[in-house]
Amino acid sequence: MTFTIAFWHLIGFLTPALGLGVIAASLVRLLWRRATRPIGWLRLAAVSVLACLLAGLAAMVVTGRDGTMAGYAAMVMACAAAQWWMLRRH
Repeated sequence: MTFTIAFWHLIGFLTPALGLGVIAASLVRLLWRRATRPIGWLRLAAVSVLACLLAGLAAMVVTGRDGTMAGYAAMVMACAAAQWWMLRRH
């Protein structure tokens, strides 16, 4: 595997987690403006992206491949749980 192929494979693995985390943080910030005021958008997004990355990595270990529907479902559930946890903490 060349460096270019490995680079684009890594980008392809990170992009769904980054996209889902940023979109989820933005929507949570928009819908629950008053509840998320003390938290901050960057912290919401960082926790969501980290949860999505960990869920994607766990799904890849369990299924043996990247990009499965089970992996994407795990990312959505982990992102929702992270947002819920952040809102309950504050």
